[in-house]
Amino acid sequence: MLTFIGLGLYDERSITVEGRDAIADVDRAFAEFYTSHLVGATVDDLSEANGLDIEVRERAGVEQHPEEILDAAEDDHVAFLTAGDTMISTTHVDLRLRAIERGIETRVVHGVTAQTAASGLTGLQNYRFGKAVTLPFPYAHGADGVPGSVVDSIEANRERGLHTVVYLDIKADRGEYMTADVASEMLAENWQDVLGVVVARAGSPEPTVAADRLSELAERDFGEPLHLLVIPGDLHHLESDALATLGDAPADVLAKNEP
Repeated sequence: MLTFIGLGLYDERSITVEGRDAIADVDRAFAEFYTSHLVGATVDDLSEANGLDIEVRERAGVEQHPEEILDAAEDDHVAFLTAGDTMISTTHVDLRLRAIERGIETRVVHGVTAQTAASGLTGLQNYRFGKAVTLPFPYAHGADGVPGSVVDSIEANRERGLHTVVYLDIKADRGEYMTADVASEMLAENWQDVLGVVVARAGSPEPTVAADRLSELAERDFGEPLHLLVIPGDLHHLESDALATLGDAPADVLAKNEP
């Protein structure tokens, strides 16, 4: 059996009770942290908290060569652990489908996602979000600035009045995490006076929410990772009130997003 378990957003305590109970029931546990990462806990912390060794797999060991995971799941109860919610990445969906093709029973135990946390922390209504995007480091896509696909998706959402979650690039194997000030500076090339909302360390005891022009956010330090950005679309009056109260958004900037 192969059980996919989301670990939540921040540290070894972010997992749900159901997820913790599921880990306690397995014989072996694998994990990947290249799609996302728990910055508040090491692998040793996770292993100690759950009472078993956790075997971390790199991208190739999950996407190209998952045989060790699948072979183990044919004979034993195996957990596959990821930060956030386990089925957000297509990588994890693919692994589950491969398991099913081999006749392996699968189960999904969900965790908190960055997108729902962003909605909850900012007060932006979840049903008013459009397509999410990922902003890569320039070297990762081989060009300077923001990829055209990211620009097009944000513009399409804005034209429809929808909010955009901008996930910021992670290179966990290199210890590199794009910060919100860097992302704001990149996006300000296209939308200098546009409202942005930073969410830093969602799921931690002290998350940060800050709302302002992208050009202003680019000048600020938001502390330790992980960070993400939201580019709001049209704002309901309650959303405006929330951003003013929770993110100290300037009134004149909010006014531009009110229909």
